Amino acid sequence: MIGDFLEHVLDGGTGEVEEAVRKAAAAEIMPRFRQLGADEIIEKNGPHDLVTVADRAAEAHLTASLTALLPGSVVVGEEAVHADPTVYEALRGDAPVWIVDPVDGTRQFVNGDPAFCTLVALARHGEVLASWTFAPALEEMAVAVRGRGATLDGRPLRSGSPLPGAVVEVATSHPDYSTPEQKRALLALDTEGVRRRPCGSAGLEYLAVARGDLDATAFGWEYAWDHAAGLLLVAEAGGTDTTIAGERFRIAGGNALPFTAARDAATAERIRRLLGGR
Repeated sequence: MIGDFLEHVLDGGTGEVEEAVRKAAAAEIMPRFRQLGADEIIEKNGPHDLVTVADRAAEAHLTASLTALLPGSVVVGEEAVHADPTVYEALRGDAPVWIVDPVDGTRQFVNGDPAFCTLVALARHGEVLASWTFAPALEEMAVAVRGRGATLDGRPLRSGSPLPGAVVEVATSHPDYSTPEQKRALLALDTEGVRRRPCGSAGLEYLAVARGDLDATAFGWEYAWDHAAGLLLVAEAGGTDTTIAGERFRIAGGNALPFTAARDAATAERIRRLLGGR
């Protein structure tokens, strides 16, 4: 059963998952967009780490629907891990894992900004096999399947390369969510030929790289739910990623940080060298 479904997804059968993501957003997220009461917004670890009733309800909805699609699979979701950090260990196990961020860009969602998304990735043995990035308020759905390419609303995505001599645009960890050490590392990007700005929704920044609207990202944290879907999307659109150690990002953790995802290998190496102080 597990093998059959995974083969089905890898053969392009992503429609059932796409439908599950759309249904969760329609049922739990969009009815609450610009309708949240103050009592429906909760601080987790401080004023910049928010969760809403929409996050929790959408993750519960997706947990039920995705595990029903693939019996024997497990879910590593942002809210489940907040409640029980040991859930994260499933990324190192044998079972297929759905990696879920129900509302990526909670700050934008809370502020009534449509630039948020739902992220779902399917992984096994540390390898991301497929991903779905859905921006319900923008009505955009990006899908990637390992070895089969990436699409946005059914159209192929290609990241391309920056124009020769152009300023490289980089979205970086937002200062509100960065440690002093991370901020110091990212200061290396303040150099000629590079322009950095704080990121919004990580998932939508990865989509911007995959579609060629942004040249690179540089992030100092490694939670899988923020990165798994987008990293596969970028890779299947022709881009790549690397940590400052010159290694591909590992979704189970233990990465040398910061790391970058970029439209092409040359840009990724340029950003990596800057971040590594070279």
